Amino acid sequence: MELGVIIGTEEEEFKKVADLGIPTIQMWIYCDKDNLTDEHAERVKEYCKKYNIRISAAWCRWPGNAVWNLCEGQQTLGLVPAATRDRRVQSMLIGSDFAKKLEIEDIITHVGFLPENPMTTEYWDVVTALREVAEYCKRNGQYFMFETGQETPVTLLRTIEDIGTGNLGVNLDPANLYRYGKGNPIDALDVFGKYVRGVHIKDASSPTEGRTLGPELPIGQGDVNFPVFLEKLKNKVGYDGVLTIEREIEGEEQVRDLIAAKQFITEIWNKI
Repeated sequence: MELGVIIGTEEEEFKKVADLGIPTIQMWIYCDKDNLTDEHAERVKEYCKKYNIRISAAWCRWPGNAVWNLCEGQQTLGLVPAATRDRRVQSMLIGSDFAKKLEIEDIITHVGFLPENPMTTEYWDVVTALREVAEYCKRNGQYFMFETGQETPVTLLRTIEDIGTGNLGVNLDPANLYRYGKGNPIDALDVFGKYVRGVHIKDASSPTEGRTLGPELPIGQGDVNFPVFLEKLKNKVGYDGVLTIEREIEGEEQVRDLIAAKQFITEIWNKI
């Protein structure tokens, strides 16, 4: 098991990770051709070498408006909304090419609220768009990975099966399944466990109203039963990859929570 965190591409972020004694990152990138230049890639390589950091995956953020809730989110998040789909598909291809320059094998994003009904044109239009991205990543020697949360586990499984490119994976964020009210991560492992290539260590509770996400919380204070989740992940699924800690706040409180999460997760994992 290896621990990681999510950061952007600025040098001070790499330094912070090194100071925390964490060797691995998922790198958050905004996928725009004017941003993801050759010079940008070279700077990232320098930071990795300087601070002895390995990049496990590129988390690709598509352009445009995003409302992170249960209502407007349906029309603004990911590659599902038809109005922004073509532009965002192209942004994923830009992200894939940038990641290739850095020899990153895993490309992650939120694809949006996948349509639940597979018997609709809407569903198959989304599958076709995602297949284009997956095939492009495959040509670049990469996996295209769905971050969990905005879809039920069985819908995600069916979408992976229907795309069918053989280079698809899941970045399992256990907190997101609670935040979006889509299930729980322990049961979800029975559904798509064989596709899990990345894991976020994040905690949250379920929504208490129908329009807003459940709140993100410090590790160990939410609904995620980490001892049971990690035991199943390790012993039933056989996952031995990176556990990437995520805390969606900033400043000193974030640093304190990352340090606490590192100790919390390490103690659990070593007892399994």
